[in-house]
Amino acid sequence: MTNRHTKILEVLAKRQRVEVTDLAELLQVSQVTVRKDLDQLEERGMIRREHGYASLEGADDLGKRMVFHYDIKRRIAKAAATTVEDGETVMIESGSCCALLAEELAFSKKDITIITNSAFIANFIRRAPHVKILLLGGYYQPDSQVTVGPMTRKCGEIFFSDKFFVGADGFAPKFGFTGRDHLRAETVMDLAEYARDIIVLTEAEKFQRQGVLGLMQMDRISDVYTDEGIPLEAEKTLRSNQVAIHKVPEYVA
Repeated sequence: MTNRHTKILEVLAKRQRVEVTDLAELLQVSQVTVRKDLDQLEERGMIRREHGYASLEGADDLGKRMVFHYDIKRRIAKAAATTVEDGETVMIESGSCCALLAEELAFSKKDITIITNSAFIANFIRRAPHVKILLLGGYYQPDSQVTVGPMTRKCGEIFFSDKFFVGADGFAPKFGFTGRDHLRAETVMDLAEYARDIIVLTEAEKFQRQGVLGLMQMDRISDVYTDEGIPLEAEKTLRSNQVAIHKVPEYVA
């Protein structure tokens, strides 16, 4: 991912749809260069090309969500990636921060094995030369591109990993991290049984949301990677439950 790609995503996050000519002018490059950039972003499922335009409409659900706060999510992913060594096997659940973590591991580490229930993540990193991808089977949810349910749990039983990275949709101070989909939440809790450390990756704004389904109780979480915008109350609650918090800057000059 180049700085130019990041700038394109920032523009689309604000406008939803933008002309190629406008992007070329903003980035001070040729329209041919912009079109090549857009082709690459579309191939990764993050945007959709239209005649003379780039748009988020019709992009993959996870790819579209990845565009918002992209720079923060990328910094969170890079920070979390430092915990993984060459040759390690890790489990990564769905989520935009998790997808960027998978990309960081796949292209910066050697001989990494990634176990995931996310078809999006498997496709997102498919061109990485030094990664093995184990995609868990199960009931397929086409919008989120994940597998869930009893079969996914059964597949997960044969693996054990030191680290299980998960995303979150919200946070409830009296419970912990929350989700929106009951099958996904159930699958996360099932897979967590086969990992030593559960590590949550989420941008700080998710702490302002309170989902309806419990995703992971705080006493099961070892680390949280987020940004400096995390509310003080949430930070105190996590620390009181012996959760290590790692914060990346909200803004980088």
